[in-house]
Amino acid sequence: MSQLPQCYGIIPARYASKRFPGKPLALILGRPMFWHVIARARECPELVRVVLATDDRRILAAAHSLDVPAVMTGNHHPSGTDRVLEAAQLLQIPRDAIVVNIQGDEPALQPAMLSELVAPFRKPEVQVTTLAHKLNPAEAQNPDRVKVVFASNGQALYFSRSPIPFQQAHQPCNFYGHIGLYAFRMATLERFAALKQGCLEAAERLEQLRLLEHSIPIHVVTTRHESLSVDRPADIQILSALMQKQEMQCKANPRPPAKGGDHSLWLRA
Repeated sequence: MSQLPQCYGIIPARYASKRFPGKPLALILGRPMFWHVIARARECPELVRVVLATDDRRILAAAHSLDVPAVMTGNHHPSGTDRVLEAAQLLQIPRDAIVVNIQGDEPALQPAMLSELVAPFRKPEVQVTTLAHKLNPAEAQNPDRVKVVFASNGQALYFSRSPIPFQQAHQPCNFYGHIGLYAFRMATLERFAALKQGCLEAAERLEQLRLLEHSIPIHVVTTRHESLSVDRPADIQILSALMQKQEMQCKANPRPPAKGGDHSLWLRA
């Protein structure tokens, strides 16, 4: 088991979402969505730096007004991961470092999830990691909740919007929902961006399938922590309620600040 390399967090935030234009600027508990994501990410002690990566001047201006570090990227990227790579290159992140792609629509993420995400990189053979959370059968029917199946060693076998695995009445099996957080070795992130999109990625609209189609293993870490993504405007109310619940729990059970971070930052909405 080797030492954990330096880890950098990058949050892609584009304006032109088809289902929710301007999503990163949507207000949750009085602050833009991206503010909540970066405030929570800063609590992760393994991250030496967290930066917002956007293609829109409105998001950049809002970030600067809130003292959020941000870089401007191109608007040509086919995926958030491609945007993360450009930002990592602009920031001159070393090729032996770990780059964490923190989805900008996960405002309720727990900092501990990021610690879980990067922990496997103490093993030199791990190239990419992501998270999964156990789902109930009703949640698994929702195509917005991406499902994942993985081997006993944690290696991802497949991701799908369909409920996988198929359930036999006499042989039930757990469903696991994919949480859209990824960590890459910088060299693997560069390799990912150079690969062509495959038919599975295009069919499912899931960029992580590009890795599996090119035989790049993804290590899946299961977490007990809950997080929900914002896909549509109606999700704002659901996320607000969840985050208020989290805030009450934090105030009832305060913990010391994370190394290099301010534990109370994301409670000051």
